[in-house]
Amino acid sequence: MRRAIAVSAFGLGRTSPNPPVGCVVLDADGAVAGEGYHLRKGDPHAEVNALTAAGCRARGGTAAVTLEPCNHTGRTPPCRQALLDAGISRVLIAAMDPTSRGEGGAAVLRAAGVDVVTGVLEDEALTVLGTWLAATVSGRPRVTWAFRSAGPAAGTLTGELLATEALRAHADAILAEDGRVTEAVRDTHGPGILRLQDVDPAAPAAAVQALHRGGVRSLLLLGDVTLGAVFAAAGLVDWIVVHIRDPGPSSLGNASLLPLVLPSGFKLVETSRQAGTVRAVAGPAADA
Repeated sequence: MRRAIAVSAFGLGRTSPNPPVGCVVLDADGAVAGEGYHLRKGDPHAEVNALTAAGCRARGGTAAVTLEPCNHTGRTPPCRQALLDAGISRVLIAAMDPTSRGEGGAAVLRAAGVDVVTGVLEDEALTVLGTWLAATVSGRPRVTWAFRSAGPAAGTLTGELLATEALRAHADAILAEDGRVTEAVRDTHGPGILRLQDVDPAAPAAAVQALHRGGVRSLLLLGDVTLGAVFAAAGLVDWIVVHIRDPGPSSLGNASLLPLVLPSGFKLVETSRQAGTVRAVAGPAADA
């Protein structure tokens, strides 16, 4: 399952509005026979890719999948049927799918005589699936506000810093202060799958609703500090990432340097030193 969780992360920033799912297939002797992940909406799901890689070795084997196999026909056939057709005898599931249709893929597999175990390393699977699940339940994208702080002056986070932090890789879309929305990750495998449209950043609730309807499940706010402040004031920011530039030893003790002030309901959860900067991450306070 841990291998399935790891490979599922290759889908981050690419699969929305579908979830980033991974799957590993073991043969009847317990040896790894194939693995796969969901690349993008409209393409085969993780289970199908893993089964294709396993071929005939899947029969009588086990499939470890990070999310409950789907139970409906959309752009692709239901994954629970692909598992049945391949002769899989046991399925390990990390997290259940709140969008599952009908009785659910796990129930159908059990009814067909497949041994199904749920909740396998669920907490670890949520390191990849958590954003999608939270956005699905809440009906809005999970929002990360990223900016650079340089003493009393603050501005946009540079593209170079963004690249090193892999913020783009985890987001579906980026919203700038002018309301322009762009895909965070360029999909080299085909045209964009999200229905992106520019929004009014002064109306954050309407903006996130419109982006959610367009398929965005993870949104990165990138621009003037006031952009994130508007969303935070509306209760629509989930994570804050601040890069603080090194002021140098000559400015130590300078009373003019502004403190790192977080919006109400946030606390620092991580700090790390990088080239020329300190990266501070803030998340929701437990008592907020």
